[in-house]
Amino acid sequence: MENVLEILRARGLFEDCTSPDLEKVLQQPGVVYAGFDPSSDSLQAGNFVTIMTLAHFQRCGHRVIALAGGATGMIGDPSGKSSERSLLTREQVEHNTEGIRENLSRFLDFDHPTAPAVIVNNSDWLGEFSFLDFLRDVGKHFRMGAMLGRDSVRTRLASESGMSFTEFSYALLQAYDFLHLHDAEGCLLQVGGSDQWGNITAGTDLVRKLRGQEVYGVTTPLVCDSAGQKFGKSEGNAVYLDARKTSPYSFYQFFYRTTDADVIRFLKIFTFLSLETIVELGTALQEAPERREAQQRLADEVTRAVHGDAGLHIAQQASQVLFGGSIEGLSAAELVGIFAEVPSSELPRSAVTGAAVLDVAAAAGLCASKGAARRLIESGGLYLNNNRVTGIESVVQADDLVEGQVAVLRSGKKNFYLVRVVD
Repeated sequence: MENVLEILRARGLFEDCTSPDLEKVLQQPGVVYAGFDPSSDSLQAGNFVTIMTLAHFQRCGHRVIALAGGATGMIGDPSGKSSERSLLTREQVEHNTEGIRENLSRFLDFDHPTAPAVIVNNSDWLGEFSFLDFLRDVGKHFRMGAMLGRDSVRTRLASESGMSFTEFSYALLQAYDFLHLHDAEGCLLQVGGSDQWGNITAGTDLVRKLRGQEVYGVTTPLVCDSAGQKFGKSEGNAVYLDARKTSPYSFYQFFYRTTDADVIRFLKIFTFLSLETIVELGTALQEAPERREAQQRLADEVTRAVHGDAGLHIAQQASQVLFGGSIEGLSAAELVGIFAEVPSSELPRSAVTGAAVLDVAAAAGLCASKGAARRLIESGGLYLNNNRVTGIESVVQADDLVEGQVAVLRSGKKNFYLVRVVD
C-alpha cells in the first residue's frame, strides 16, 4: 500500500508525529480519526487541511473516522485562543453538529468497499459520564505539572483573561475520545492541526496508561498565505463550505485570488492533482503569470469538491458575468453576492417595471441625469443585465427583473450598478 506519510510530506500536509515507529505501523491498514469543533453550523476553508489529510489516509487504504464534537463543543477548545469563547447552548451545538455532518459527507467515502468512512459524535459517550465518575476514571491519570506546562495553557494563564477550569479540562475530554475510539473502533492514530499537539499527546498518554498500548498522533502545519494571513479568511471574514454562508461564486473567487507566491503550494495541499500536473502548472505560471492558469485550476478543483459540478458552473458563470457574460440561470441571491461590492440602490417596483431604462439608470444613480443616460444609450454604452440597450425608448420589462427582485445595469465594460426592487 502507498506510504501515506510520504504523500503528506510531499504535499505540505505533515508537520510532526509522536513516534518514528508510525512509519512501520502504517504499512498495514489502520484506523485514524480527526475531530471537528461545532462552533458553527458549517466548516470553513481552514478545515480543508484536516479534511484533505483524512481523505489521503482513506485513499491509501486506511479507515477514517470524523468526530463531530457534540460534547466538547459545549466546552470549547482553548488551543490557539487568546480568550474564552462564549459557551453555546446544547441546542446550538446539536444544530451545528448536524451541519458539520453534512459538510463532511461531501469529502469522505462512506461507501468504500473495504474502508468506509464513519462520522461519530462524542456526546454519545461523554454524555454518559457523571462528573464524579469522570474525575475518578479519567482525571486521576492526568498530572497538573504536565498540563500546566503546555504552551497554550501557559500563554492563557499569563494573559489578562486567564483560563477557566472549564477550558483547562478540555484536554481530558479529547484524550478520552481517543481512548474510546481505540476501544470501540481499534483507532491507532489521531490527526489534527499543529495547535492540537497537546490534546493529541494527552490522548496517546491516556491510552498507554490505561491499555498499555501505543497509539500515535500526526499534526498538520498551520497554513498561512505569503503575507502571514491564516488561511480560510477573506478580508477578515471566514470562508465557509456551506453555500448559504459563502456563495459558490465568493468561494471560487477566494481561491482564484490566490497569489502567485502561494498557488502552487495550495494546489498541493487542497487538491488531488498529481504532483506532475502541479509542476506543469508551476511552469505555466512562470511563463505566463497573467493567464492565471494555476489559480483557475485551483479554484475549479476546490469549488467542484465543495459545491459539485453544478456549484462550479454557477461560480464560473458568475465570473463570466463580470466580463459581460449572460446572467441567465443565476438567482437573485447569487447576483447580490456577485455584485456585493458594487454600488446599489433600492427603487419601488412602480419606478422600475414598465419604466424607460434611461429613467431607471438616472433614478438608481448609475447616470447623473436622464440626459446623461440618453447620451450613454445613444453611444451604445448602457447595458441592462449585460444586454446592450439599443434605443432610448427601451423599457424595463417584468421578466428583466431576476426573480422579480434585482436587475443589473452597466455603463461601459466594468461600471456595474445593482438595482434592488422593493414593493
